[in-house]
Amino acid sequence: MDLELRHLKIVRAVADAGSLTRAATALGIAQPALSTQLKRIERALGGALFVRGREGVRVTPLGELVLDRARVVLPAVCELQEEAVRFARQGADGYRLGGTHGPLLGGLVDRLAREEPGVPVTTYTSWSEKDVAGGVADGRLDFALVGVCGESAPPEPGRLAWMEVARDAVYVMLAEDHPLAARREIDLAELAAEAWTDVPGDGCFGDCFAAACVRAGFTPACVYETDTASCVHLVQVGRAVGLCRATFPVTPGVVARPLAGTPLVWRHLLGWHPAARAAGRAADVLERARAAHAQALAGSAGASGASGAGETSVPWRR
Repeated sequence: MDLELRHLKIVRAVADAGSLTRAATALGIAQPALSTQLKRIERALGGALFVRGREGVRVTPLGELVLDRARVVLPAVCELQEEAVRFARQGADGYRLGGTHGPLLGGLVDRLAREEPGVPVTTYTSWSEKDVAGGVADGRLDFALVGVCGESAPPEPGRLAWMEVARDAVYVMLAEDHPLAARREIDLAELAAEAWTDVPGDGCFGDCFAAACVRAGFTPACVYETDTASCVHLVQVGRAVGLCRATFPVTPGVVARPLAGTPLVWRHLLGWHPAARAAGRAADVLERARAAHAQALAGSAGASGASGAGETSVPWRR
């Protein structure tokens, strides 16, 4: 019998489980079938790999040798398979971009299409940073354009390379007739009695916002989590206040003001897989993403307002 990868997986499973019964359960096969397989593997390798006993199994010196090799070979083969799948999914040309909802993805697409006419650009958007990063990690996307709160780690930190595009202070957005709308900046504590609105997400921003409120001496009484249009509407009609970045454009009936002391910060990040072919274009894409951010910031109401405050059409996302 020739030794196969599945045989090494069996040996590893038995060693990890410490008994044939537990290993069979983990592998999803019957214990007699596993015992028969193990005996065939031991015959092929020339000796016993485990000593069976009432309390389970104990690895023999030969078993230790095989396990040492298996712990090197199995991860290497798994990595080879992942890289091969990723390579097969990649196109030789074009850009496959993933991002969370916001202005930077559109700005990046515009720059790529303008500066490289004829080169295909496709996009994928999600409320989930983890979903977008996972698409890059498994080869479905070339680049991820996401955001994280403060100094929080981005998704897939061990598999993807990440660079900061820019960082924005977090603003509060209010109805234009709100009593605080004329202020140059607003202390978070002044909003203790307000209801809040935001859109879904799987990052830590919700927790960071709650912690900032606690430091300001209150707990948000009500938070409406809903879609973008509904968030904006709730702010416009004075039903709630929300959070935004200064890069967002003007929306009628809504103003945005910086929070005093900058209690919350949002970092825009670009991620890619360092082993993917697209990694060679990462520096160029990063430069264009930074240019897109600068353009969005320059065209925002925050840039045109005398106080440095902005107005926005897109609410904050957690």
